[in-house]
Amino acid sequence: MAHSPGRYADFEALREQAIALRQAGLSRRQIRDRLHVDNNDILNRLLEGEPPPEWTKRPNAKDDLRDRARELRLQGWTYDQIQVELGCSKSSISLWVRDLPRPERKRTPEESAAIARKGWEEKLRIRDEGRTRTKEEAKQAIGNLSTRELFLLGVGLYWAEGGKDKPYDRRENVTFVNSDPGMIEVFLAWLDLLQVERDRLRFTVMIHETADVGAAERYWADFVGATPDSFNKTTIKKHNPKTVRKNTGDNYRGCLVIKVLKGADLYRRIEGSWYGIVEAAREADQSIRT
Repeated sequence: MAHSPGRYADFEALREQAIALRQAGLSRRQIRDRLHVDNNDILNRLLEGEPPPEWTKRPNAKDDLRDRARELRLQGWTYDQIQVELGCSKSSISLWVRDLPRPERKRTPEESAAIARKGWEEKLRIRDEGRTRTKEEAKQAIGNLSTRELFLLGVGLYWAEGGKDKPYDRRENVTFVNSDPGMIEVFLAWLDLLQVERDRLRFTVMIHETADVGAAERYWADFVGATPDSFNKTTIKKHNPKTVRKNTGDNYRGCLVIKVLKGADLYRRIEGSWYGIVEAAREADQSIRT
C-alpha cells in the first residue's frame, strides 16, 4: 500500500523507532503518542511482526477455573463433582482436562447405585416438601367463605359434576355424583345454604363388585350422617377383566350419588345461575382485555 510523501514519508525510519519502542516494552497507545501516529493502519504496519509485551495481554477470565479444574481432576474428581464445585459446564471441563488420565473408580457399582439412589431420594424429599408447602400456603390463603362465595362455588361445582338436562331429555333433576369426600362435603354445605332439607336427599353408592361393598356403604352413611332409609340399593359395577383398575385398595369406596327430591325448581335456579356466572365472566374478561 503506497503512502503519499509527507508526515509518514520516511516510513522505514519510523518503523525502526516503533520496533525499538515495542521491544522496550511500550504499548500501542504509548508508541502512538510518542511517534504521533494517529492512523491505525500505519501503526499496524509499523509494528507488524512484533509481539506485544506480556504486561499488555488481557488475562483470560477462565484461566483460574481451568487450572482449578485440572487440579481437581488430578485429585480424582469426576466431571459431576467438578461441575458442582466450580459452576462451569461439563463441556468446558472436558476440554480442559481431556489430556489428563481418567481417575480410577473408587466405588463399586453397588456403592455408586446407593449414592445415586440416596441423592434421588433427597430430591424427592425436597420436592415433596415444596409441594406440601405450596398446598398449605394456598389453603391458608382461602380463609373464610362468604355465603355468596359458597353459593357461586356450589353452582360451578354442580355444573361440573352434576346431572344436566339435554334438549332431547328434559328432566330437571338435581343429581350429584362424586368419589371425593371433600366434594361431597362442599355440595352438602351448599344445599344447606339453599335451605334444602336433608329429608329431601336420597343417596346411592356406586361401586365395583370386587371392592368391599359393605365397608363402602357404612363409610358413606357415617360420612353424610344419613339414616339407612335415605339410601337406595347400592349399584354394583361389573368388572371388565380386560382392564386394569387403579381405583383399588382400602381407600376405594366407590362413588356417592346424591339426588334431591322435588328438585325441578332448584335445577332451574342452578342452570340460570350458571348462565349468569358465564355472562359475568365474559364481561369481566372483556373489561380486562380493554
